[in-house]
Amino acid sequence: MVEVHLYGRFKKLLGNLSAMEEAITFLPVEEGDTIADVLRRLGIEREDVSHLFLNAEYSGLRRKIKPGDRLGIFPKEMGLLYRQYFPKIEE
Repeated sequence: MVEVHLYGRFKKLLGNLSAMEEAITFLPVEEGDTIADVLRRLGIEREDVSHLFLNAEYSGLRRKIKPGDRLGIFPKEMGLLYRQYFPKIEE
């Protein structure tokens, strides 16, 4: 399982959470799965995403994901956050 943290409007995918509640879900992953595969399973369109963090590293869609990983997904409206501070790891 991968631990997925959803931020901004993506929190609504898990129900009517208050602004103070964390939106965390767990998804099964298979060997070779990527962040893009997780987005697809959640029904999140790539163009709606601004930032992805895999195990606290700013990451790209092609990065492989494995059981025990932690993934943070931020929507476009939060796009000004982080970009200049972290190098992106693509694979």
